[in-house]
Amino acid sequence: MALEVWRIDPAHSGIHFAIRYLGVSKIHGRFTKWAGIVQFDPASPASSQVEIQIDAASIDTNEPKRDRHLQSPDFLDVTRYPEIAFKSTRVEATGRDRYRVTGDLSMRGVTQSVTLEVEHGGSVKDPWGNNRSGFSLNGVIDRRDFGMTFNALLEGGGPLLGDQVEFSIDLEAVKAMEAAAS
Repeated sequence: MALEVWRIDPAHSGIHFAIRYLGVSKIHGRFTKWAGIVQFDPASPASSQVEIQIDAASIDTNEPKRDRHLQSPDFLDVTRYPEIAFKSTRVEATGRDRYRVTGDLSMRGVTQSVTLEVEHGGSVKDPWGNNRSGFSLNGVIDRRDFGMTFNALLEGGGPLLGDQVEFSIDLEAVKAMEAAAS
């Protein structure tokens, strides 16, 4: 099988994250504007690639005041750094329909290598004749690695925010040649 290009369908995909808050709960959020492509060959995973570009200002935690703070220089600094980008540098099979994708994550002017665990959900022809494929990607980053050090101490001495940010990306993609034709 040859390397196939799949365009991510944002209407059927999502990027979500969670961070520990007050040491007792998690705050969840998502990005609403983003795009990307997946070049995938299950017979030769090493030749596969993933690229994702995120509009950093599209962060949404269902609380406008918090979203404005997350867009500020304390966190994403979207005025200076409007885009978050991921580009894979290595893809390896780890099991049936499971992969490990390592790549460069660029955010706030800092690029760090991150590793994502990936599950390929399979491929199917939709009712309109398009070939679609699904992927679930999961990972964790330390926000401090990207210059996001804002925090406060609680009365008991613990931090207001955790440093680890868990994220998940659920992708549904359409084979590129068919996406261009429709």
